[in-house]
Amino acid sequence: MTDYRDPPPDYDDAIADDMTRPGPPPPPSRSAPNRDDRAGSSRPLGASTINWYTLTNTDAGPAWAALRAWVEWFTVRYRISESMVPVCWFKHGQLVEELSALHTAHAASFDSTDTGYGPIGWHERLSLALPRLSRAYSGGCARGHNPLTPRSWTNVVDEQEWDAWTTQAHAH
Repeated sequence: MTDYRDPPPDYDDAIADDMTRPGPPPPPSRSAPNRDDRAGSSRPLGASTINWYTLTNTDAGPAWAALRAWVEWFTVRYRISESMVPVCWFKHGQLVEELSALHTAHAASFDSTDTGYGPIGWHERLSLALPRLSRAYSGGCARGHNPLTPRSWTNVVDEQEWDAWTTQAHAH
């Protein structure tokens, strides 16, 4: 037989004691977050992209100036030859698109909110972009800009054939 000095506590009394004891604060409610409560800016990470196809004349000046400054820095910093990015790069649409994409990727990769993987990500993207960049310019401007004749779609598609073709899905 066990001799108790104090009787064991009653289970109901133990629960009542737990409810009156101070403890950790209750977890926060799971209601929808309030936009005003979040920390930081809601602006997109990095830089905004330039859609050269829809760029307005009003927005063109600052877009071209920012891209030019970056291209000049980039070609010096990474020793990009003139045979890859000639001085007339801005007159070659495909080069503009590639360089603009690289500029945006660089800005996003080195954004102050990056967690630290941006710089290595930038260099990985650059290694993938360099072959495309070398194909974007076919040469021929060594003695000044030599404009390329772009492909034209004027009067090359038989419109009746097109209309007949587009009435079906051609999935087979």
